[in-house]
Amino acid sequence: MASGAWDESPPRPAAASPSSLEATTDVDLLKRAWRNEKESPEILRFESELVHRAREQIQLLMDLDRTLYLLRSYLRIRLQKIKKYMIHIAKTNLWNLLSEQEQKFAKRCTDIMEKHLEQSVLSRLPYGYQSILKQSISSEEDDMVPEPQVDTFVFCKAKCDIGAIQLDDTGGEILDLVADDLYVLRYKSIKGLVESGQIDLV
Repeated sequence: MASGAWDESPPRPAAASPSSLEATTDVDLLKRAWRNEKESPEILRFESELVHRAREQIQLLMDLDRTLYLLRSYLRIRLQKIKKYMIHIAKTNLWNLLSEQEQKFAKRCTDIMEKHLEQSVLSRLPYGYQSILKQSISSEEDDMVPEPQVDTFVFCKAKCDIGAIQLDDTGGEILDLVADDLYVLRYKSIKGLVESGQIDLV
């Protein structure tokens, strides 16, 4: 061909740059594979790696949903206990088990409740009966403060062989705890084992 003659061959398509290939997501790849398979008259190569990654992402999303549900439920249960036992919690070592946000919540709830009771009820009662903690000044304990019932029976399972534990204050009841066995026991007798992670409540 003479110098300067026009090259009439069709232009070649530009090669995809590495950056454009890297920007392709698995969603884009899955759409492409779906479209190609849908429109092709014959079966195409199975996109095994893409399908595997897609399944993993779906599983992660399902796990995320379950995790979010458990987290919300966990926090909601704690807030319910704080509202129910806020005064007891505030005057015992249980206060140190709360998060900073939970402590602020408990303090705010306590302040609101005290103000409400003083304005609506306590200010109208005779002297000696105006405490939110005691029925009267003659009470030796804070008998108006709800406390958790640690004598409650709970279902539990030992995570390992623990051996003999004492079930009552007298030492008369002893039980050998075996890994993975299910028990129904008073919470107060296994409280320390629950806190140490040796026993799970079920």
